[in-house]
Amino acid sequence: MNRSVRFACHYYMSRVPVMRDVVSAMGGFPLDAPSQRQKHFFQNSISFLQARQVVGVFPEGAQPMVQVKSANQLSPFHRGFAHLALRAPVTDLTILPVAILSTEENKHQLAPLKLFRLFDPSEPLFNCGGWHPAIVYRRVHLHFGYPIQIDENLRQQYRGRHGTPLAKEITQSCWDQIDGMLQQGCN
Repeated sequence: MNRSVRFACHYYMSRVPVMRDVVSAMGGFPLDAPSQRQKHFFQNSISFLQARQVVGVFPEGAQPMVQVKSANQLSPFHRGFAHLALRAPVTDLTILPVAILSTEENKHQLAPLKLFRLFDPSEPLFNCGGWHPAIVYRRVHLHFGYPIQIDENLRQQYRGRHGTPLAKEITQSCWDQIDGMLQQGCN
């Protein structure tokens, strides 16, 4: 893409001293605590989009981060990215589904999940037993899907009782595209 991406990262990453600095230096910005309604995430994302920066979101959420699946298996997507795109007062906004296909990776055990409760006691995933995995991606292929243009027509449809079904439709379209790219890339 030849453009920097401002990736949204899990809330706890903004709470761990060294990790916070690394994530910030790479241009990442944290989601709000799970108990909050993501107000700051939406505000930050809209500011970045208005400044014509690219915002990257991992729509599967935090679960795949601690419960690793095989490379070609997707979890259900959260709809927050679709709501963000439909609400953001930005012209020429496009959602670009991207599949990250890992071809070479190393898996490590970082630390006990319960240790991360010190940094984010509100995250239910940190109440589980086991270890937080750390995956080092040594080689990946990026597969780009079909862009979804967010125009004034879609924004008009989004207002009122059609908002949630439209966000679900966009979310499912992105999931279908990414799943298809992963399945095709793994064969």
